[in-house]
Amino acid sequence: MNKQHILVVEDEKNIRSFLKTVLTSNGYAVLTAETGEEAVTLLSSHCPDLVLLDLGLPDTDGQVFIQAVRRWSRVPIVVVSARTHERDKVLALDRGADDYITKPFGTPELLARVRTALRHAEQRAAGSTPSRYRCQGLQVDCDKRQVLLDGVPVHLTQNEYKIVSLLARYAGKVLTYDQIIQHVWGPNAAGDNRILRVNMANIRRKLEGSPAQPKYLFTEIGVGYRMAESEL
Repeated sequence: MNKQHILVVEDEKNIRSFLKTVLTSNGYAVLTAETGEEAVTLLSSHCPDLVLLDLGLPDTDGQVFIQAVRRWSRVPIVVVSARTHERDKVLALDRGADDYITKPFGTPELLARVRTALRHAEQRAAGSTPSRYRCQGLQVDCDKRQVLLDGVPVHLTQNEYKIVSLLARYAGKVLTYDQIIQHVWGPNAAGDNRILRVNMANIRRKLEGSPAQPKYLFTEIGVGYRMAESEL
């Protein structure tokens, strides 16, 4: 089986070495770049399966790098950055990043996000998204338009179902408020998060035993929502 290749774009030597060690020990082949220019060269010549990107590069801003790469490549990009401001996260995701991890981070979280981004890329390349979701008693069947909790059908409104099915199809990936709103209500509704928050509150009351301690639906504060990984 061929190893999946990951390009680590990070100018700090210690972090770059740490990421390479973790990824290599978990079966990935790793390329490294210290600058945006070097990263673009490696992207073009080696066509890696995923990019781990620090935003603070010495020769360019990572946000600009994402925007430039997205003009010609759909390679999954997972941002690994010390920038914690919500605006940075939303901008990176809206410009085409697949995920955003804030430093410091745990190794299990990093590997989980990498697996999720790679899986979604494979599904996209195959022209399909999963139609079924299962996690800790919650089941979503997009073909049957059915949501079950511990085997019991859950009644959702049309918009609530659209939100749940969208998050289920992209389980493990954070979707921004605007991405969800445009999918459910159309592009003209983008920017009004209030109606989305109301729907999410209703969904959580129906799905979560304790909305304050969610099992399925997680809030990325100021950014969007993420559904727990599917067990399928």
